[in-house]
Amino acid sequence: MISNNGRLKIAIQRSGRLTDDSLGLLRVCGLEFEFQKQSLYSPCRNFALDVLALRDDDIPEYVQDGVADLGIVGENIVQEKKARVTVLTKLGFGGCRLTLSVPQRSPIKTIRNLRGRRIATTYPSTLRQFLRAKGIRAEIVQLSGSVEIAPTLDVADAICDITSTGTTARMNSLRPLQTVLESEAVLIANKRAHEDSGKKALVDRLLIRVSGSLQAKGKRYMMMNAPVSAVPRLKQIIPSLKSPTVVPLAEEGMVALHSVIAEDVFWDVMERLKKAGASDIVVVPIEMIIK
Repeated sequence: MISNNGRLKIAIQRSGRLTDDSLGLLRVCGLEFEFQKQSLYSPCRNFALDVLALRDDDIPEYVQDGVADLGIVGENIVQEKKARVTVLTKLGFGGCRLTLSVPQRSPIKTIRNLRGRRIATTYPSTLRQFLRAKGIRAEIVQLSGSVEIAPTLDVADAICDITSTGTTARMNSLRPLQTVLESEAVLIANKRAHEDSGKKALVDRLLIRVSGSLQAKGKRYMMMNAPVSAVPRLKQIIPSLKSPTVVPLAEEGMVALHSVIAEDVFWDVMERLKKAGASDIVVVPIEMIIK
């Protein structure tokens, strides 16, 4: 049986907004496999791991019950399902918000105005917990989909739904009232995964790769040449993980500097480096940083 073959199991979303990023992360981690949405699992050729393709709503429970050792899923799903799992790390993709929204012309201006109102949602547990914490009593209308049209159909006075860009809300003439939950993709684990020595070793190996990928995200490796006399000025400009590496060149009085830089500040830093004496600046992508 798949569940008893001794290999590590990681569950990812079969098809949806987290699928491509989840697959990309696993492949950056050096895992080789053929992913088929129609197939339950895809075995890795170079690591004792099987990738399970599941509905995102089912992933927390499958990990909780030990069918999968690990899972990649949104924090919003983990909280809604109240799954007894361990969150190992946030993954930096799949960002979204669970937001309370009302029609543009609604008299509801604050969450206090929701008292006694009807709120449609596919996240009843999370919403109930939020309202209880705020001391607000409201009727929760649980729906399985198309939450954004509930006010138009007079099914509810407000909605509580996931939004990434807010486009769907605007298309349905809704305005945000308050954020209930900030969410992103997380790596979760079965609480017993570290009790099995064989599985623990595999989880630890995979975590090193995932951590290295996350450390490298949004960073670039930068190399440049400069006169030795310019090095003190350049070191003050370069925002690196550590002090830049300085290597003597064949040309007397010249050195090469190597460093890691965040891509969102590269252009500003590059201009300052050139003014300070740097030349032949080369920037390349980074796939992994292992600390």
